[in-house]
Formats: sequence, C-alpha cells, structure tokens
Amino acid sequence: MTLFGIDRLLAEPELRRPLEGRRVALLAHPASVTRDLTHSLDALIAAGVNVTAAFGPQHGLRGDKQDNMVESDDFTDPVHRIPVFSLYGEVRRPTGQSLGTFDTILVDLQDLGCRIYTFITTLLYVLEAAAEQGKSVWVLDRPNPAGRPAEGLTLRPGWESFVGAGPLPMRHGLTLGELGSWFIDRFKLDVDYRVIEMQGWEPDTAPGFGWPSERIWINPSPNAANLNMARAYAGTVMLEGTTLSEGRGTTRPLEMFGAPDLEPARIMAEMERLAPAWLAGCKLREVTFQPTFHKHIGEMCRGVFIHAEGPFYDHDAFKPWRLQALAFKAIRRLYPDYALWRDFPYEYVFDKLAIDVINGSELLREWVDDPNAAPGDLDAITIPDERGWEEGRRPFLLY
Repeated sequence: MTLFGIDRLLAEPELRRPLEGRRVALLAHPASVTRDLTHSLDALIAAGVNVTAAFGPQHGLRGDKQDNMVESDDFTDPVHRIPVFSLYGEVRRPTGQSLGTFDTILVDLQDLGCRIYTFITTLLYVLEAAAEQGKSVWVLDRPNPAGRPAEGLTLRPGWESFVGAGPLPMRHGLTLGELGSWFIDRFKLDVDYRVIEMQGWEPDTAPGFGWPSERIWINPSPNAANLNMARAYAGTVMLEGTTLSEGRGTTRPLEMFGAPDLEPARIMAEMERLAPAWLAGCKLREVTFQPTFHKHIGEMCRGVFIHAEGPFYDHDAFKPWRLQALAFKAIRRLYPDYALWRDFPYEYVFDKLAIDVINGSELLREWVDDPNAAPGDLDAITIPDERGWEEGRRPFLLY
C-alpha cells in the first residue's frame, strides 16, 4: 500500500506537531485528496490544523476552469470562511497580502512529471517568496505518474517561462518534493523546507510504474483524464504549439493528435520508416474525432491515438517526446508546406513561437523543419542532455 504525504501527515501526529501554534496555508487542487477521497483542505481542518488560507494553482483550488490559460479569481471558501488566493490570476506568485496570512505553507499538488506542467513553476515561485519572507514550505509528496525515465532537451538559458522553470528536460522523473530540493539547490534559496515523504512508492514496479494501481486517478487538471495521458503528455503537450488538434474538445485530450487534412496511415508509415525505435513501448491507432471546442471545432479530424497502456506498454522503451517529434517530422516530410507551427502568445510569452517556448529553445523546431536532419541528429543533441540530467538529479532522489 502506498501512502502519500497527506495520508502520513494525517495519520502520524508527530509529523503535525511542528505545525502547532503556527498559521498554516494549503496550496492544492482537485486531485489533492486523501486515500478516502476527502479533499486535503477539509481533511486538514478536520484534523485540527490551523488552516488560515488556501492557494489555488492553474485551474483553481477546487477545479473551476476547464480550458487552458484561463485565469482564476481570489475568493472566500464558502465552507471554511478562509481566503483562497489564486496563483493563476492577477498574480503568479504569493504577494505581500497573501504571504501575511500564514507561517507555513503545505504544498499538496499532483504533478504529471513534465517540465511544462505549471504546478512545478508555481512551487518554485512559492519557494522564492517564502525565502524572501521567512516562511516555511512543506511539500506533501505525491507520485510522479510517468515514473523515473527522463527525456527531452534541457531548457536553454534565456528561455525560462511559466512553463519552463529552469534547466529541466521535458520529462524530469522527479516527484514534487524532490523537485523542490532541486530548485532550492539550483537557485540557492535559503528557505525552511521539508518533504513529508510517501511510504511504499515504487516507481519502477509494474503495472503502474509510478502510479500505484490501488489509488484512484483524479484529474489534476481538467484535461489530464487518466494514466495514459500522463505517460504521453511529455510528447503530446507539444501539440499546443501547433495547428494540430491535441484532442481538446473530446473526452481523450492529449492522448492523440489530428487535423481535417491529415492522412494518418501515411503519417504512421513514415514514422515507422524514419525511426522505428522511437515508436517502441506503445501502440498507435488511427482515429477520427470531431472537437466540440478549441482547434478545428466542429470539423472531422483524422489522426493518431497513442496507447501507452495494457500489453503494448513498455515503460523503459516508451519515448513520448521523441514519438511526437517524429510525428511532426513525418508530417513535414509528407506535407512540406504544411502550416504546422501555431503563431499565438503562449503563457504570456509574446515574442517567441509557442513550440519554442514549450521546448525551451528553437532546437526541436529547427530539427523538424530541416529537410536534411535525421533522427540521429536529434539524438545527438538530446542524449547528452538526458544523461547530464540523470546524473545531476541523483542527489535529490528520495525513493
């Protein structure tokens, strides 16, 4: 049985003892629940913790915003009558007013193990604010559902953003608690930091490889519907920087891609021809779908669904970032003039292409667009990044 940080904090009074006499805030979202599915805010207050404020990241504390990049407002919790501050509204960081409401902040966020997932940047901003104001930060640790594998190019200097907190690869392989320690070391933060570790988490064990099979999946954000999405996300998130639909407006977003003018059988065949090893560990399936909102709304799209699940899944072989990059490369080769890259502001970055903001440099896009660049050329710049990250993260592993 796997106990998450919140479960241990509630079950072990000695863990809560340092919170006595302190004002406590909670940073949480809809997936912040206990083993019995009680929301962490309700459970902590019921346990007698002096919770004086709460904070919500992107999509909100209780999950009020469905679409991407939609801001949330501050409000007063109608049950507990405490202020709830949005960290995805007028501000991205705790401000002087909100920082004055607590002494210790508990961070209980389910992450997806991907650099672009904004909750990890929110953690960094909370750590920086806490260091400036002498506040304590505790992370109530949760699993990385994508497990330990690392993949993708490291974010380059100057490309930091709300979807790029630092020089991480796309798929980082750390828990939120481990990431907090890495942030503190990387950015030389002087902050009172503590991780309430999980008990029994085995990230290399089948069938979950990061996600304990006995725990119920609750969407940490509205379009993170299941474990398959979490596994594919380090690749499919790049679709947000393209004109292709990532399946928003369907019930299986970020598990597939498509557009009205694609021929998926040709694309899959070209992917197989170019780099069959990059397709390992999963099964691709031709799919037809009609988004009810977002890109290609109301249009019948043809595309590809990624099954990183069931008998097709090989945890060590699956490479979601390379797989999605390969799909872009196949489309570029089959349709050289295809308007693939989306030109719109992404997460408040107005002067760079969204695909480059997502990847933390122009390198991936340049590889796709270069007709002479082969899969081995992308490996040549990516593998050193991945090996360097795996070595550098080792001191921060807790499990």
